[in-house]
Amino acid sequence: METEGGITVRRALELPGLRAGLPEVLTCADRLDRTVRWVHAGEAPNIPALLKGGELLLSTGLGLGSRPADQRAYVRKLADRGIAALVVELGARFERLPTAIVEAARTAGLPLVQLHREVPFVAVTEEIHTEIVNGHYALLQRAEEVHRRCTRAVLGGGGVPQVLGILAEFAANPVFLETPDGRLLFAAGAGPVGADPLQVWEGLRGARAAREAPPAGALLVEVPGGGLGAGSVRARLVLLAVSGPLVTVHRMAAERAAGILAVVLMQARQEDEVAARGRGDFLTDLAEGRIAPGDAPAQAGVLGFRPGGDPLLPVVMRLAPEPAPSGSWALLARAVTEELAKVGAPVLVGVRPVEGRVPLLLALRPGTTRAALGDRVAAALRAGAGRAGLERAGDRTPVVVVVGAAGGWAAAGAGLRHAAEAATAAQGLGERPWYDARSLDIDLLLWRLRDHPDLASFVDRAIGPLREHDRTSRPALLPTLEAYLAHAGRKAEAARELHLNRQTLYNRLARIGELLGTDLDDPQAVLALSLALRARRHTLQ
Repeated sequence: METEGGITVRRALELPGLRAGLPEVLTCADRLDRTVRWVHAGEAPNIPALLKGGELLLSTGLGLGSRPADQRAYVRKLADRGIAALVVELGARFERLPTAIVEAARTAGLPLVQLHREVPFVAVTEEIHTEIVNGHYALLQRAEEVHRRCTRAVLGGGGVPQVLGILAEFAANPVFLETPDGRLLFAAGAGPVGADPLQVWEGLRGARAAREAPPAGALLVEVPGGGLGAGSVRARLVLLAVSGPLVTVHRMAAERAAGILAVVLMQARQEDEVAARGRGDFLTDLAEGRIAPGDAPAQAGVLGFRPGGDPLLPVVMRLAPEPAPSGSWALLARAVTEELAKVGAPVLVGVRPVEGRVPLLLALRPGTTRAALGDRVAAALRAGAGRAGLERAGDRTPVVVVVGAAGGWAAAGAGLRHAAEAATAAQGLGERPWYDARSLDIDLLLWRLRDHPDLASFVDRAIGPLREHDRTSRPALLPTLEAYLAHAGRKAEAARELHLNRQTLYNRLARIGELLGTDLDDPQAVLALSLALRARRHTLQ
C-alpha cells in the first residue's frame, strides 16, 4: 500500500530491528496501515507535547507513570497528538503492560505494541528512518519521471494538451485546467468506465458552488502566473479522484507539471489557444464518431454551446499548410471568436493546429438562410485570420472556408467530417468567399484517389498533349480549355473572361481539339476533360 510519504506501522514491525524484539500487538491490529512519518524514542512525562503527529514512539515505559490514572492520561495525550503507534519495551519498567495502559490505548484507537526482548532503539530509529527516506526518494523519482516526460513533450513541440495527457495517464484519473475563476480550459483523461472527462467535470466540478473548493478526494494545484505578486495565479490544475485515490506522489507530479504549464502559458500566452484546442478536440471527436450524438449536447453545453433545437451548420476553415508563426493560433482563436460574436448566433469554434483547421458549429436561427449565414461566417473567419496574420494579400494558398449541410446532432459529426475533407480537396481551386461542401464532392473523390497511379495515367491520356504544348509553345492552351469548360461551352462568356475576340477563341479551341484528337462538342469528351483538369491538382505530374 502506498503511504503519504512514509511507511506503515506494519512495515516498521517487519523490519529486522523491531522484529528482533518479538513484537506483540496488543490493541488496534486493524490500524497497522497507519503511516509512520518519523520515529522518536523518549521517556519524559511531557513527551506528548513535543510530538507533531505520525510518529512511532519507542519507550521503555519509564515515562508512563505508576498510577493507572496517570497512565491513562498519558496514552490519551499521545492519541490526541495523532501518533502512529506506541511501542513499549518490557523489562526496564514493566514485565507486562498494565491493564490501564492497554484499555486506554484500545479506547483511544491507538495501536499499542510490547517488545518481549531488548532492542537498541538507536538501530531501530536508524533503520526506520532509512526506510522512510528511501520511500520519499522513490516518490520523488516517480514524480521526476513525469516531469521529464512533460519536458520532453514540450521540447518536442507539444503544449498544454500533451502535458495534461501525461499527468492524467500517471494519475489514472481525469485532469482539468481551469482559469482562476473556474472556467474550463482543457480536459484530459477518462472518467469511470470510459466516461468522457467533460461529463466528469460537469458533474463533479462544473457547478459554480463546487468551484470554491475541490470535491472530496480531489487535488487542486495552482499554476503560477507572470505577475509580480506572490499570489499571482494564471490557472489551476484540478485532479478528480473518480477512478482511484489520489496520493502524495500525484500531488508531487501535479506540482511539477504546474511549473511546466506556467512556462508554456507564459511563453505562448496559450489560455485562449488551450480552450480553443479543447473545443477543437471535441469537434474532431464528434466528426470521427468518438462521441455519440446523444452525448454531444451535454458535452457541448459544458463548453458553452447551447443551440437549443435549431439546426446546426458545420463549417471548416483550412489554412495554408505552412507552419503558423509562434503564438498565432492563440491570436487566431481570440480574433475568430470576437468576429463570430458579431454574427449573432450561438457558435462553438475550435482550432486544430496540426491539421491547420478551424472547425465550428453554428445554430441556424429561424429566418436565417444557410447561404446568408455562410456569407457572414466566411467573412468573420477571414477577418479573424487576417487579424492573426494568417491570410495576407498575395498568398499563393489563401484560406479555404467550406460550409456543410445543416442538420441535427446526428448529422453534425458527418457534416464536420465532410467539410474538413472537402476543405483539403479544395486547396488550389479558384478563390471564393466560401464553398458548399456538396459542390466539392467530385474534387473530394479525386483527392482521395490522388496516390493511385491510374489517376495520373488518366490525366496524362486526357490532357497530356496540351500540357506538353504549354511547356514549349505560346499561347498556353490549358487556360483556354478551363475557361471554356467552366462556362459550360458558352463561347461568348469564355471569350470575355479570357479577353479574346471570338475568332481567336474559335482558333484556339480548334487547335485544342486537334492536339487532343477529340470533339469538344461531344458530352463524353467534355466530361473526361473536366475531370482531368480537376484531377491534375492532385497528381504528382
